[in-house]
Amino acid sequence: MRREGGAAGAQQGRQQEALRTEFEFELPRGFVDEAGTVHRTGAMRLATARDELLPLRDIRVRENPAYLSVVLLGRVITRLGTLPSVHDGTVENMFASDLAFLQDFYRQINAEGHTRAAVACPHCEESFEVELAGSRLGES
Repeated sequence: MRREGGAAGAQQGRQQEALRTEFEFELPRGFVDEAGTVHRTGAMRLATARDELLPLRDIRVRENPAYLSVVLLGRVITRLGTLPSVHDGTVENMFASDLAFLQDFYRQINAEGHTRAAVACPHCEESFEVELAGSRLGES
């Protein structure tokens, strides 16, 4: 096996280490399971083309296109609290505010490719970045 040396090899190593495929989040309200346990922290992975295409075959999505996000989120949420698994049935029983949060979070990590945003202080106008992954609504 040939190893790349020098600056090119070091840069390639950094690029491979920099790719994150799973992102932590915390729901604003939390999912309440059948036992009454509230689950707020979880993780979502990056979506694949398959994740976005397969739900289009789902009869529920064909009958109601708004159901697409429920099926899609059920595929990409990898962990939620201590639940043994997460699926579209879990997502459809979430509070509307949590569903909206997860839809926005999905867009942040998939469409934009990162969870950091450049912002400026409204008082001093200093520019800086904030981490959006894992933040709750209304927090920075």
